[in-house]
Amino acid sequence: MLLGTYLPKLDDKGRLILPARFRDELSGGVVITRGQERCLYVFSEREFATFSDRIRQAPVTSKQGRDFIRLLLSGANQERPDAQHRVTLPPALRAYAGLERDLTVIGAGNRAEIWSTPAWEAYYASVESDYANTAEEVIPGLF
Repeated sequence: MLLGTYLPKLDDKGRLILPARFRDELSGGVVITRGQERCLYVFSEREFATFSDRIRQAPVTSKQGRDFIRLLLSGANQERPDAQHRVTLPPALRAYAGLERDLTVIGAGNRAEIWSTPAWEAYYASVESDYANTAEEVIPGLF
């Protein structure tokens, strides 16, 4: 499980050093793709296979399903971390997420998310009070 918040830097070649706590789970290879809210999703290859099996079950007649699958998979890029635990973030994905030097990488359970630090800070500020004040069941069966 991927957990926590990390503040790595993007190097001049568009590479990111994976957080040490993520390395075991991601060392066999990753799939990096467009996420929602203009971040990047990083899945282990195994987790991405499971995830893509589920989303491919969406009916082809669902426009929203087709759109989601197209955007997610057309941006997907397989990477294998190098000996220094770095992965390259392709230019198109960096542009999509507005990534520059300062990054925030969060663990989101089955995936990591890569955010530009200013975007993460703005997102966090916009949703934190709603999170703190949640008084109803957001995730069925959790509370």
